[in-house]
Amino acid sequence: MPAARQSDASGYALSRKFRLAVVVMVLGVLWWFLLGVLERETRNAEARAANMVIGQLRSALVIKGAEVMLSRDGRLAEHRGINPFGLVEHQWGNYKGQCQAEQLAPATWCFRVKEQKETESGPKGWLIYKPGQPITIDSRRAIEGQPLVWEVTTEFADRNGNGMREQEERLTGLKLAPVSLTEEAAQTQDAQR
Repeated sequence: MPAARQSDASGYALSRKFRLAVVVMVLGVLWWFLLGVLERETRNAEARAANMVIGQLRSALVIKGAEVMLSRDGRLAEHRGINPFGLVEHQWGNYKGQCQAEQLAPATWCFRVKEQKETESGPKGWLIYKPGQPITIDSRRAIEGQPLVWEVTTEFADRNGNGMREQEERLTGLKLAPVSLTEEAAQTQDAQR
């Protein structure tokens, strides 16, 4: 009889260990699934936030363009390269102002000033966003840590549809256009430092 009790006790111990192993595996799978969902939702939140900022800046540029066109002495061409964050009164938590020499933190915006002529009024440059993870912003695929760049430029009535502005095609507003930060632009920035 004692041998039967001993075999029952070892069977119960083995059964408990098996149940514990199953529970740990199920919790591990659930944890792995939860981390995947959390990562995906974090990416979606960053993409939505960045696209919201782009949308609000574009709206502010439409309003500014209309104001310039309605004023008698305003010229749209003078507003190329302006900092669009200056048009919005909202204080953005992830906007760091002018880009500094140090590395830009992930999921933040800054404005990189380019070398300009003394006759120009106000700083001109590029809007830069450094994504914290791989996301899609403004229909552009962003790679983690690789900055995306935009510049304020003018829109025009493209009557012939060639995408190039001719002398007779008038300016119609301001827009935020994606650009790539070229070697020339990087050298211009380095010359300022």
